[in-house]
Amino acid sequence: MENTNVDTSIDMLKIALKALDDKQGEEIKVLDIKEITVLADYFVIAHGNNKSHIKALIDRTEEMLSKNGYEPKQIEGYQSASWILLDYGSIIIHIFGKEDRLFYDLERIWSDGKNIDVQELLEDN
Repeated sequence: MENTNVDTSIDMLKIALKALDDKQGEEIKVLDIKEITVLADYFVIAHGNNKSHIKALIDRTEEMLSKNGYEPKQIEGYQSASWILLDYGSIIIHIFGKEDRLFYDLERIWSDGKNIDVQELLEDN
């Protein structure tokens, strides 16, 4: 039964990455954090160039995941569009403005997580 959760996480990950890539998300990163926290299996981190771009990234990601039957448990920060968090349970998607991404530096804070090859997941779609 555990494989189903892993397969679901990977499926959601691939859909989210494709959506972010379609809308030219900047510096898309995936961290495998399942060994270090119970928060989620994966963090997806990316940034946009301005508020309109950030909202387009979020809207496309949410639309694509929804079309595939995945609904967010929670969305935080959509109005401010400086750090938006989409919580899908096993994956949490963080979309930042560039300055906020540098300021919060999740990649450093969660550096114990394993970097996943985004290109490999995109090609596997």
